[in-house]
Amino acid sequence: MKKTIIISSAVLLLSGCGLYTKYERPDVNTTGLIRDVLADADTLAVNTDENFGQLPWREVFTDPQLQQLIQTALDNNTDLRNAALNVKMSEDMLRVAKLSFLPTVAFAPSGTLSRLYIDGASTSKTYQLPIAASWNVDLFGNILSQKRSAQVALLMTKDYQVAVQTNIICGVANLYYTLMMLDEQVGIITDMEGLVKETWDMMKLQKDLGHARSTSVQSAEANYYQVQAQKADLKRQIREMENSMSLLLNEAGHQIPRGKFYEQSLPRQFAAGVGIQLLSNRADVHAAEMQLAQCYYDVETARSRFYPNLNISANAIFTNSAGSMVMNPGKWLLSAVGQLTQPIFQHGQIVAGLKVAQAQQEQAFNTWQNLILKAGNEVSNALLLYSVSDEKSQLEAKQVEVLTQNVEDTRQLYRSKGTSYLEVIQAQSSLLNARISQVQDDFYKMQAVVNLYQALGGGGQ
Repeated sequence: MKKTIIISSAVLLLSGCGLYTKYERPDVNTTGLIRDVLADADTLAVNTDENFGQLPWREVFTDPQLQQLIQTALDNNTDLRNAALNVKMSEDMLRVAKLSFLPTVAFAPSGTLSRLYIDGASTSKTYQLPIAASWNVDLFGNILSQKRSAQVALLMTKDYQVAVQTNIICGVANLYYTLMMLDEQVGIITDMEGLVKETWDMMKLQKDLGHARSTSVQSAEANYYQVQAQKADLKRQIREMENSMSLLLNEAGHQIPRGKFYEQSLPRQFAAGVGIQLLSNRADVHAAEMQLAQCYYDVETARSRFYPNLNISANAIFTNSAGSMVMNPGKWLLSAVGQLTQPIFQHGQIVAGLKVAQAQQEQAFNTWQNLILKAGNEVSNALLLYSVSDEKSQLEAKQVEVLTQNVEDTRQLYRSKGTSYLEVIQAQSSLLNARISQVQDDFYKMQAVVNLYQALGGGGQ
């Protein structure tokens, strides 16, 4: 009874020193984590009723062809397969850590034949059937802290798997929208190519009639070649984007089936939440916290090494060998030993191990805290990108309308000699740039939705 009281008191004392305690999340100041980027705009509705990042990816990306591409990438991507294998390895390591509480048992039978080469000597036959068991009594939490470290390591690998899945989903979506944006720009360039060719033909006719100089024809021709060069560059970008998409799909480079740019339907209202609750769905943030928890348990493991190690071993041997005698049948030989080892001097290894573990824990905390701030900035930037791009797109739509009329008016004036050929070319260039910019900003709106979904930890479902 007295021994039980002593052991219980020791356990309570060690618990107060930090051993046996579970990880608890440290306090992190998240005030103002998400900057209010929508104070002067109401394009997006931000509330806390629902987290946009918790929506299944099929509800966010509704294009059937995009959904098929995402599913193919999730099925084939090698990074995601490797992440799944990491989870399996962590599960095996946790299983080993749990079994560390049980005794180790070994069975090592042996037999011996011996004979003296003298007249009348017989062959001596001996055998041993030993079973040895050894149990490390976890009085000071060494095995417990290692098991808990393995548990959070498993959670961390699962978080990594989700983070890889999120990156794949959002990567495929971004490339898909990029391809459609480039297709739309090629269409604009093609339309402008025909218009510029008409202008070139018109100026050649004016020159033949003696109403224009050769320099105007040369400028129109150069403008036509410039537009064709832009088109060729866009086609190159399309091929590169298709190759990048094929790589995500783990397939050889090929043409990617896709829809129309302005037929896409994406969410327009987003719930962002506030503070650290906003980021609780982000796998990489949670993985960083699990890294911190693992370092916490590593510190406990390092601290437990300062205390004695109690090992109990037992042996049971069925043998017919009794020293110089051979007995038949054999008999059981039983033994048990208890050993208590208290570290005294180990060249400073235990002290150094604790200091290193504590430093690694501090590093993990800094990394986690910085990642929270980074995630908040990513959410803020995505919201800002959507808001500003939407505003610019509306202004550019008006600009395109004005410039379209301006091109027609300058062409009419040129025919009646009311303006120079330079104004015609300038008007066409301005219209082309405005249309390209509008498509670019509409693409940025799509990209902002993808970025926000990724920043809020979407894609895990």
